[in-house]
Amino acid sequence: MMKKWFKIMLTGVLAVSMAVVVCACGKTDNASSQTQTTTSTTQTETKPVILVVSFGTSYNDSREKTIGAIENAVQSANPDYEVRRAFTSQIIIDKLKERDNLEIDNVEQAFDRLVSDKVKKVVVQPTHLMNGYEYDDLAEAAEQYKDKFDAVVMGKPLLSSDDDFQKVAEILPKITANKDDTAYVFMGHGTEHDANGIYAKLQTQLSNNKNYFIGTVEATPTLDDVVKLAKDGGYQKVALQPLMVVAGDHANNDMAGDEEDSWKSVFTKEGFEVECVLKGLGEFTEIQNIYVDHVKTAIAELK
Repeated sequence: MMKKWFKIMLTGVLAVSMAVVVCACGKTDNASSQTQTTTSTTQTETKPVILVVSFGTSYNDSREKTIGAIENAVQSANPDYEVRRAFTSQIIIDKLKERDNLEIDNVEQAFDRLVSDKVKKVVVQPTHLMNGYEYDDLAEAAEQYKDKFDAVVMGKPLLSSDDDFQKVAEILPKITANKDDTAYVFMGHGTEHDANGIYAKLQTQLSNNKNYFIGTVEATPTLDDVVKLAKDGGYQKVALQPLMVVAGDHANNDMAGDEEDSWKSVFTKEGFEVECVLKGLGEFTEIQNIYVDHVKTAIAELK
């Protein structure tokens, strides 16, 4: 009886011991699982975003050589950020969707997507040349969405500080053949906004390059102004190039088109030998680097 009773007791003790071991193992697994879940959440946390905003263009080749190149330069300089694209021209967005089945967000859609993706920090970097109407609209949109993020910062357009003007004035002669017998005429868009003064300021910065002239399609200086400057300088050759990020509709039609009122046609009628260079400013590394610097400044403010 004693042996039988001892055997029963021993079996009970072993059973209890096994239960304790099983429970302990279960707790260890649960703790490990919680640690793994926390680590996974940290690893998949949404990156901060640099939203590069451009007017846009339907010229596919120029778009990727200019806007795409700027975006790539910004991404390369900021690997810890995600770079996204938005356009401000709904006409261009609709055209690309209908013609190429290419979908690009407008500004509102881009911000809504950032909110939906739970992005916390956003740098908005425009590829505009100036603080004009489009920049004002973009800044207003960013202001409206600022409460939905931990931080939103606006980057500066291409021509903002005195240093920007000096850099661009030094870049323009480098991206041309820079021959003394040729008048280099850069065509800007122009605007009724006060920011139109950037063209005159840039012209002043180019004072050491007597054969470099800046005009605009829709404001001042006008085409007539730059034709007169080229004549007064005694030049017989003219090289036309867009003072715009992309070589889009204005460059291909208003500048280099065959219509009688295009810049090429007008200069030709005035007796000049005309060359058209269909390269947007965004194609050039030196210009891309200015935007990269502006993003860097904005990120410093973001932190």
